[in-house]
Amino acid sequence: MPPFRCPLHSECVATILVTGGAGYIGSHTRYFLEKRGYSVLVVDNLSRGYKEAVPAEQLRVLDTRDGGRMEQLLRDERVDAVIHFAAYISVGESTQAPELYFENNASGSLSLFEAMLRAGVKRLVFSSTAAVYGIPQTVPITENEPYAPINPYGESKVMVEKMLEWLDRYREFRSIRLRYFNACGAEPEAGLGERHDPETHLIPLILRAIQTGEPVTFFGNDYPTPDGTCIRDYIHVSDLAEAHIHAVEHLLRGGQSEVFNVGTGTGHSVKEVMEAVERVTGKKVPHEIGPRREGDPPVLVADSQKLQAALGWRPARADLDRIVSDAWQFAQRAR
Repeated sequence: MPPFRCPLHSECVATILVTGGAGYIGSHTRYFLEKRGYSVLVVDNLSRGYKEAVPAEQLRVLDTRDGGRMEQLLRDERVDAVIHFAAYISVGESTQAPELYFENNASGSLSLFEAMLRAGVKRLVFSSTAAVYGIPQTVPITENEPYAPINPYGESKVMVEKMLEWLDRYREFRSIRLRYFNACGAEPEAGLGERHDPETHLIPLILRAIQTGEPVTFFGNDYPTPDGTCIRDYIHVSDLAEAHIHAVEHLLRGGQSEVFNVGTGTGHSVKEVMEAVERVTGKKVPHEIGPRREGDPPVLVADSQKLQAALGWRPARADLDRIVSDAWQFAQRAR
């Protein structure tokens, strides 16, 4: 299936701008957009992204809070839609400096939306999070679960989601809000994978423990789950990237605003993830058990049926060993 043509300039394919496109999920989405045939631009201030994750000709080192330059870029490049990843994502950091998250994630998003409105660009896919739900009342979690964030990071994403709801109502600013669960895995052949600083995600931490011999800490083994460890919905980053492409194409077709969960619908415990790593690598994982972290729900699993029914997206790489294998290949190359 060919990429969408630019709605206003039919001689060219649509141009998609990816904010935060030098980061983990953003760089994978940029890669798949390019494979799909789109004209892609990346905006990233490189405060937490990696320049080498983006082809030089596509990268604009720019902060979304610079509204004047963002507006000019949107106009000059005749951008048709924006996929917005640019945000800080560390829950722990957000509790230490809430104001940093409100300023960067919420105010930065508002600055971007204002620039888009001035430039006449009214299609946006927003990188949201399951953190907007906090500790859910029901599992699997549907999109009807109420907002109940338990940390400033989740609250900052709720703020942006509410902005988008009002902009849709009064400014015909169409958006898809994607709330996703535990992104993981890699595209090792493309040189893309997970490398946060500091790293807080489970799979790369376990792989690091194998590489360094330093034990990884698992927080709590007395949860009301079959093996006592937390259960999460682990979604391959490449499946997640493809969900963003389905979403932006929905908007390019003239689709209305929507909100979707993105997950596999299957949960795996921390212990099961460790066992998968041991199967894939053939190595024992050095680990220790620490106390529970405050606010960690026992189980977080997505109900993504709405997304699958509405946009035809399916998680094609949901096998846990496949996810771990891709992450392991990247981790070995990145050393």
